[in-house]
Amino acid sequence: MMLALKLILAHIIGDFTLQKSSWVKHKEVKKIRSSKLYFHIGIHFLLLLFFLNFDIPKYWLGILTITISHFIIDVLKLYFKNDKNERYLFFIDQILHLLVIGFVVNYYESLEINLSTIFNEKVLLFFTCILLITNVSSIIIKVFINRWKPEEQEENDTSLAKAGSYIGVLERLFVFSFIVLNHWEAIGFLLAAKSVFRFGDLKDSKDRKLTEYILIGTLLSFGLAILIGIFYLYVSNFLQ
Repeated sequence: MMLALKLILAHIIGDFTLQKSSWVKHKEVKKIRSSKLYFHIGIHFLLLLFFLNFDIPKYWLGILTITISHFIIDVLKLYFKNDKNERYLFFIDQILHLLVIGFVVNYYESLEINLSTIFNEKVLLFFTCILLITNVSSIIIKVFINRWKPEEQEENDTSLAKAGSYIGVLERLFVFSFIVLNHWEAIGFLLAAKSVFRFGDLKDSKDRKLTEYILIGTLLSFGLAILIGIFYLYVSNFLQ
């Protein structure tokens, strides 16, 4: 486990802490000809040496594997990246780096993964509730209130694309977390905070339909999250 923590820490420092935004832009323009790309890989190499106590005779294969694979993954990302897939490539890029680290750790320490501890009843219940809170609840709310969506708001909408959906998902995840952790008072704080931010929009719009539309959506979102949270606590009691 210590080796895994060292390699992950080296990756985080190299990929996030010590990589400047100007380097990222330079790599996107110059791609494989970018000097910043090689600086970036060099920093990763030095960090690996540092965290592995410069024990080259023991870890030379792991260091080379991580360094070379990091270079290849970053180059492929630079050439395949565009405005449409930028977000997805970021996560794919990080997952591939972590998989290589996992491979190296397994080579030196033989990781043992017990699937029975992952796919147990409580874990499956938890992920079921997460899906209910995110995807299923979003569809339910959309189907329920879509017929009341103010036409004027739809035509003159200047908000960020899908911002409302993301906000709804996040607030339901927060509510679910507060219920699971038995901090019901935090739900009131979250609802109050959202009301404060929404007050300006509702005041400026002077549109009763818009006010009712937002109120219905908010109450549905919080209500579904609370019901799913209670469902999780109730069912998990029988799984202990």
